[in-house]
Amino acid sequence: MPLDHRRLRGPEESQPPGRETEEEEEAAAPRDPCALRPLFARAGLLSQAEGSAYVELGGGTKVLCGAWGPREAAEPGAGGRLLCDALLLQDGGSALAAAISAAALALADAGVEMYDLAVGCGLCRGPGPAAAWLLQPGEPEERRAVARLTVALLPALNQVSAVLGGGQGSPPDAWAQALRLGLDGCHRLYPVLRQSLLRAARRRAAAAST
Repeated sequence: MPLDHRRLRGPEESQPPGRETEEEEEAAAPRDPCALRPLFARAGLLSQAEGSAYVELGGGTKVLCGAWGPREAAEPGAGGRLLCDALLLQDGGSALAAAISAAALALADAGVEMYDLAVGCGLCRGPGPAAAWLLQPGEPEERRAVARLTVALLPALNQVSAVLGGGQGSPPDAWAQALRLGLDGCHRLYPVLRQSLLRAARRRAAAAST
């Protein structure tokens, strides 16, 4: 048939646009459930705050936190108040756990006396009876999860400071296993946060001596 040059001819076949299918997401390479994502932490980043910290997890989670205080309360006898602001720059999974670690690091950088440095660690469990708990899940893993858990630990005292979880399809023994896995993850992350705080103190001391 003759070609019509007066208009743009579309393709003979067309397909609707779409992202990766669920089958392609499920086909992602399995990982070690006990493996930790790479962690980068730096304290003393903001000059406007008394204390600050930046925490980044491999996979895209980025949290910036600033701390001020303690300040005098408006009501007499109420004691001092601490102000801590956390900004989630990018959510790549385990954002709450990263924010807990960043807030504790910022408060310590501000010189606030604490019993210990709180470390946060997140976990999730995918669908299926044989699914295992994953340490520091990414955003795709959290999206498919049927149960989630976030734990905060004071490693030097070996005391749990916070536990937040929810979901269905997991027996009590599985939750106990997840808690132990999360506490182990907090102990493994603790040296990274401590070194970040020590480096910030050395930079501050070097700047004061010049």
